[in-house]
Amino acid sequence: MKLKTRLIIAFFVILFVPFLMFAVAFFGFSKYQMRMIEQSYGVPMSLESLSDSMQVIGKSTEQIFNKLKVQAKEDPDQFLDRDYLDQVNETIADKPSYLLVRKDDKLYYSGTDEDVTKLFAELPAFREFSSSSDGGSYIGKDVRAFVKQLDVEFSDGSEGSIFVISSAKMMVVQTKHLLLNLIASIVIIMFFTAMLLTIWIYRGVNTPLKKLSEATERIKNEDFDFELNETGKDEISELCRDFEEMRKKLKMQAEEKETFDRQSKELISNISHDLKTPITAVKGYVEGIMDGVADTPEKMDRYIRTIYVKANDMDRLINELTFYSKIDTNRIPYNFNRLNVAEYFDDCADDVGLDLRGRDIQFSYINTVDPETLVIADAEQMTRVINNIIGNSVKYMDKKEKRVELRVRDAGDFIQVEIEDNGKGIPTRELVNVFDRFYRTDASRNSAQGGSGIGLSIVKKIIEDHGGRIWANSKLGEGTTMCFVLRKYQEVPVK
Repeated sequence: MKLKTRLIIAFFVILFVPFLMFAVAFFGFSKYQMRMIEQSYGVPMSLESLSDSMQVIGKSTEQIFNKLKVQAKEDPDQFLDRDYLDQVNETIADKPSYLLVRKDDKLYYSGTDEDVTKLFAELPAFREFSSSSDGGSYIGKDVRAFVKQLDVEFSDGSEGSIFVISSAKMMVVQTKHLLLNLIASIVIIMFFTAMLLTIWIYRGVNTPLKKLSEATERIKNEDFDFELNETGKDEISELCRDFEEMRKKLKMQAEEKETFDRQSKELISNISHDLKTPITAVKGYVEGIMDGVADTPEKMDRYIRTIYVKANDMDRLINELTFYSKIDTNRIPYNFNRLNVAEYFDDCADDVGLDLRGRDIQFSYINTVDPETLVIADAEQMTRVINNIIGNSVKYMDKKEKRVELRVRDAGDFIQVEIEDNGKGIPTRELVNVFDRFYRTDASRNSAQGGSGIGLSIVKKIIEDHGGRIWANSKLGEGTTMCFVLRKYQEVPVK
C-alpha cells in the first residue's frame, strides 16, 4: 500500500473512528447509569430524561406527592399526626427522599437523622412556591436537594408546609460518573486509535527502510552478495526494488572490474613474457654483431633478418595492446565505405598468399561471390580481421605440410568468409571461449607460440561492429575453420 494511501486512511480513521467508538461508549455508559438511577429512584429512564435530572427526581415522588395533596384537601390536620408522617416517610425513604413539616416557621417534623438546619433555612416561605406533582425547586447552595412544597392551613388557624425532600447527591454522583467515564473513554479511544495508526504506519515504513539501511551498509562495505526482496506496492518498496536493481548492476560492475583487473594482469604478464623472448633474441644477435661473431656477409644478413623478425613480433604485440585499449573504451576508429567484395578479397588474398608462401605455407583462395557484390565495411579493420585470424592459425600449426585456405561465398543477403587451416584444432568444449578476451587454449601456453590472447576478441568486436557474426568450427588434430558473415549492400530505389 502506498504511503499516500496509508496517510489518507489514517486521516479518515482519526476523523471517524473515535466518534463512532465514543458514540458506542456513550450509549453503553448511559445505559449503565440509567439502570443505576432506576434502581436508586425507581423511575423508568430514557436518554431524554437523563439530560434533565431534576425531572427524574421529581417523578420519583410524584405518586406520593399526589396522595399528600389529596390528604391536604380532605384533612390537613392529619399532617400533625407523627405516626402518619412516619408512615409516609417510610414510604418514600427508598427514593431516597424524606418529609419535613413546617408549622408557623418552625420545624415540626423531620424524616431524617441528618442535620437539616441549613436546608430548613433555605426552604421557600409559605405560599412562596407551589409545586406540581412532578415539579419542584432545587436547593444547591449548601445542600443539594430537590424540594416539593405543599402549603396547608391547619384547623387551629396556623400555617404549615409539607416538604418532600429528595436528595440530589445520588443523581449528581451518577452524572459525574457518566461524565468521567465519557472523558476517560475519549482519552482511551484517542490514545489507542493514535497508537494503532502510528504502529501501522511505522511498520509499513520502517520495515522496508530497515532493509534498505542494512543493504546500504553492506554495499558500503562492498558486499553485494544479498538480495533485497520487497513485494509491497508503496513508494518505499518501489525504492527498495530500484535499489535492488542498482545492487545487481553494482555487483555486475564489480565482477566485471574484478575480471578486467585479472585479465589485465594476465595481459601484462603475457605480453611481458612474449616480449622477453624476442628482446633476449635481439640482444643476443646484436651482441654477436658487436663481438664480431657475424664475420661473414651471410651471417650478418641472417642476424639482421632475425633482428627484424623479432622487432616485428614486438611491434605486433604493442599494436595489439594499443588496439585493445581502444576496444575497451569503444574508441575504435572506423571509416565505413562501399567495398567490392571480389576486388577487396582478391587484393587481400594476394598479400596474404605472398606472406604465407614465404613461410612455406600452402595458401589457396576461392571466391564464388558475384563480381558486382558490395558490402559496407572499413577496409583497414577488415584487413586486421583477416590478418589476426590467419596469424592465429599459423601460430598453432603443427603439421609438416602447413595449409591455409580462404573462401568467400554467397549466403543469400550475406557474404560468408571462411578461413580454414590444418593446425592442431581446438577442443569442442573450448570453442565457445576462443573469442573471449585473454583466452588461450592449453596448447598455446608456451613461449614459442606466444600471443596476448586478445587477437580473436578484437576480431569479434570488429565483425559485430560491422553488423556481422563470427563463429568457429574445429576438429581436434585436423584443423579449424573461422567463419564470419557480412550483410550485402543493396541500393534502395527512390520513388
